[in-house]
Amino acid sequence: MRILLIGATGMLGKALLRKWTGDEVIGLGSAQADIRNPQQVEKSISETKPDWIILAAAYTDVDGCELNPQLAAAVNTRGAVNVATAAARLPAKMLFVSTDYVFDGKKPSPYEIDDPRNPINVYGKTKAEAEERISRILPECSIVRTSWLFGPGGKCFPDTILRLAAGRKEIDVVDDQHGCPTYTFDLADSIVRLCRSGAHGIIHCTNEGECSWHEFACEIVRQAGFDTKIKPTSSEKYVRPAERPRYSVLSASSLARWGLGMRPWQRSLSAYLAERTRDLNTAS
Repeated sequence: MRILLIGATGMLGKALLRKWTGDEVIGLGSAQADIRNPQQVEKSISETKPDWIILAAAYTDVDGCELNPQLAAAVNTRGAVNVATAAARLPAKMLFVSTDYVFDGKKPSPYEIDDPRNPINVYGKTKAEAEERISRILPECSIVRTSWLFGPGGKCFPDTILRLAAGRKEIDVVDDQHGCPTYTFDLADSIVRLCRSGAHGIIHCTNEGECSWHEFACEIVRQAGFDTKIKPTSSEKYVRPAERPRYSVLSASSLARWGLGMRPWQRSLSAYLAERTRDLNTAS
């Protein structure tokens, strides 16, 4: 297969480039394919003639989206529509990476793929609208929702906690938001397998298990061998521009229907820490 990866310079894009073997993969960053520009998108897709287009490019700064909703809509919604429109013309199959933030976090149990979208922040709204619009353009497209991404090659929660733990005795972390940490390398593996299976429709794709940000931070410092104390705090005491869902755990049942599953997030965290240590040693 020939794969066109749009968003190749992002954290997930880098993982996909490293993990995708056995197929021809063409990776483009925003400098080569600005998805806000329909002519540029059309040119990139018509020239490469891919079998699959993986759209991993997005404006993922949740607070940044809240402060700049015009940019968020231009990238996350209209940009996705531009890619879907060009894919339909070729035609090519498309996999769109989406988010748990399309939900409001009020459900007391893991979200299924057919639960109604009801985003509570700009980031979630732009991704939810993109899901709806590209599904109309490409009814057989694959929408992969994921959450709490972490991995090498980009800004992520474990890296932030580790840097803070290196210089502090205590760190305050919210304990009233729950989700599923997801390792980019594991997500990349699942995306490869989904494409090779001809996946379509909405699929929830996260590592196994759920936790709060506080529990996540505690496990990070424990595995890294720090004695930093992680103190629980509430979202009300840690005000940010964008509201976060209190519970955005995604059910794994849709992924299981494709014969796939992902390892527990604690094991993925161990793999991330080992990868991070190798990268730091290499850099030094």
